[in-house]
Amino acid sequence: MVKTVKFGGTSLADAEHFRRCAAIVQADAQRRYVVVSAPGKRFAADVKVTDLLYSCFDAARAGADFSPALAEIRRRFEGIVSGLGLTLDLAPEFEAIANRLRQHPDRDYAASRGEYLSAKVMAALLDVPMLDAADCIFFSADGEFNAEATQAVLSGRLQALPRAVLPGFYGSLPDGSAHTFSRGGSDVTGAIVARASASVLYENWTDVSGMLSCDPRVAENPAPIDRISYTELRELAYMGASVLHESAIFPVKVAGIPINIRNTNAPEDPGTLIQPRVSTRESRPVTGIAGRKGFSSIVIEKDQMNETLGFTVKVLEVLCRHGVLMEHIPTGIDTMSVVVRTELLAPCRAAVLNELQACTCADAITVRDGLALIAVVGQGMVRHRGMSGRVFSALGRAGINVNMIDQGSDELNIIAGVDEADFEPALRTLYGEFFPRG
Repeated sequence: MVKTVKFGGTSLADAEHFRRCAAIVQADAQRRYVVVSAPGKRFAADVKVTDLLYSCFDAARAGADFSPALAEIRRRFEGIVSGLGLTLDLAPEFEAIANRLRQHPDRDYAASRGEYLSAKVMAALLDVPMLDAADCIFFSADGEFNAEATQAVLSGRLQALPRAVLPGFYGSLPDGSAHTFSRGGSDVTGAIVARASASVLYENWTDVSGMLSCDPRVAENPAPIDRISYTELRELAYMGASVLHESAIFPVKVAGIPINIRNTNAPEDPGTLIQPRVSTRESRPVTGIAGRKGFSSIVIEKDQMNETLGFTVKVLEVLCRHGVLMEHIPTGIDTMSVVVRTELLAPCRAAVLNELQACTCADAITVRDGLALIAVVGQGMVRHRGMSGRVFSALGRAGINVNMIDQGSDELNIIAGVDEADFEPALRTLYGEFFPRG
């Protein structure tokens, strides 16, 4: 059996962390494929290697001197190599990076070098081959991940390598140039490798012992989540609660491969197991509570709206033309509220409102800013009566006004919209309702 393991930037911050990760790999013979991030912060005021690489690119593009930032990156890696007692010479790699930045500055290429160099070091430490992601993870010309081509090539390459280390975060475009996933994309690479290698488990090692049932910055000592379904994770990740890049779910979900979130600094902790399905918890139907600020609600009022064919389509077409994603649509007979991200609406606010008025002939259109959304998530909620009542009764007792209500048709989540000023109190209230002390 095969396991794929991925180590995040905080797990690879310095030589000691590299050594710890290597020990984790060597402790289980099934951990055959290793995906690595670029080194993260060693301390609070430190700078991530990827951010230093972006600084190099910015300077190179502006025709400025990028050598101080590149020299700092070189010192970081040479310190790791020296601390591990390796004879690996990275000088040619840094010379190649400098030449490329001088001649053809490319943002994605620059950003990818942190993972590339991490993989070189980890491969030397484990004494296994390094497989460059540029040779086996592919994007189409428009930057979309090409899952079919990647699966075909990567699975073949891995079959020929009993063990290997791969850099995360990037692949290549059809012209051979580097292309990166969004930040945190090494999680996605790990999932892709897990699928291509037919792994029985994808272990994602980071600096926390799995997921928590609420944000620890808001709720005191929230309960850990021992197991969670892919669907529940997606709901919580949407609200920013996941320690995993949400796109990392899809490659392993297709193959039914579980994900285990583990703590590099506490490898004895079991972490959180993410599975295709989990048995419902009769004693605790709610898996987690999460939320985000920064939403606006566009409220459209029109008599007999429900009898106007295509009304909702017209509204969504306007938002689509301006690149404003629709998050939720709570509706009434003569009213519709479209919840959107404030940051997306802000640049085109006047144009969107004018076009909505023109195409809907609404009686009134108003926008309410400062909205926060809180989701109560758990696939066990469907078996318990009165869950919505508990949510809104708890908020009411706390004196928190609910501006919006939305519940998924599968009864997996209940979403409440509150004023941003009430966000933290609302989270704490709901956590206390469903995760009582003692």
